[in-house]
Amino acid sequence: MRRLLIALLLAAPATAQSALPDAAAVELVLDNHPLVGAAAARSKAARADARALATGPHEFVASGSVYQRRIDREGEYAEFDASLTRAIRLPGKAALDRKAGDAGVRYADNMAEDARHQVAVMLNDHWWDWVGAAGERSVLARSVATLEAALAAIRRRVELRDASVLEADQAEAALALARSAARAAAGREAAARAGLAAQFPGLPLPESAPEPPAPALPAEGLAALGGWVVERSHEIDAATAQAEQAALLAERARRERMADPSIGVRGFSERGGEERGVGVLLSVPLGGGHRRALADRASAHAAATKAQEVAVQHDIRALAGRDQAMAAAAFASWQDADRAARSSGSAAVRATRGHALGGLDIADSLYAQRLAQEAALAEAVARADAWRAITRLQIDSHTLWMHAD
Repeated sequence: MRRLLIALLLAAPATAQSALPDAAAVELVLDNHPLVGAAAARSKAARADARALATGPHEFVASGSVYQRRIDREGEYAEFDASLTRAIRLPGKAALDRKAGDAGVRYADNMAEDARHQVAVMLNDHWWDWVGAAGERSVLARSVATLEAALAAIRRRVELRDASVLEADQAEAALALARSAARAAAGREAAARAGLAAQFPGLPLPESAPEPPAPALPAEGLAALGGWVVERSHEIDAATAQAEQAALLAERARRERMADPSIGVRGFSERGGEERGVGVLLSVPLGGGHRRALADRASAHAAATKAQEVAVQHDIRALAGRDQAMAAAAFASWQDADRAARSSGSAAVRATRGHALGGLDIADSLYAQRLAQEAALAEAVARADAWRAITRLQIDSHTLWMHAD
């Protein structure tokens, strides 16, 4: 019996190589997520916008009329006229339109990649919610098994008049509390698994969550990963492209104050063909306050977008610092929790031996076991939190689950 208690108290998580889902399955799930699909569709729309801008808004306009004219004392005449006109972009406007369209495509492509990145972050959080809850449930299940074995031993000693009924009551109360906590943890595990399956229905999930190995810091180093968060940020690239596009459109609006002329040809026939002619048409809109207001609005929008670009850079730098700090802190916290779990587990084993030999009463033994359970639970939580922080840093630095730049 004592050997069983020792084994249960010192049980450690499996030393699996990785507790992450299969990389190929993750890639398919991310690429097929509806948010990623929506971003990809917006990227296609941006390409269509770029083609429209390159082509220009002007089209040929054909017009004509046919009518019958009656002149007193002269008779009736069939007459007609026809014209074909088209506005022509002034020099420099077409180049601005093409550059603005290209910048819009870069913005949309980066936002599509960022959408995939955000979905990966969401998957990471859901995954570690499930794994963490499963770790808590596993620790509490081991505690229940330990207390069940202890209660069975005490009841046997009560039958042999080697222990009091009070000791059995105390052990039974501790077991009931442990069972209650274990059921609550099992409920959290089931809820986390359901949320993960609902958000990512294409991800194959094992029957039970994997037990993560001891956390390890990435070989690249936290500082390098933090730098890559900024260097490889699609949000920054998207903000830069958007600011560039806004500046180009502002310049385009400024040049639009001088409107594009329309050029065409016109032919006509009057008095039944007695008078015929062909001419050239030219029309130029005279810009006024409306065009000036549009140019001012575009200029203000460009200034706002440029400021937003700087704000995004600040946000990503803050994110990089936070990811790096959280990974370092979570890893150190797990190390402390691991030492506490090992020490309290050893103390619980010694307390169990002492009680079996009659040197300690049941209250001291149960107290030691409760401390061991709490420390093991804290270690399980810290283990999942450390992996969550480390993988979040890897995702943000594009070293995990992200497309190669």
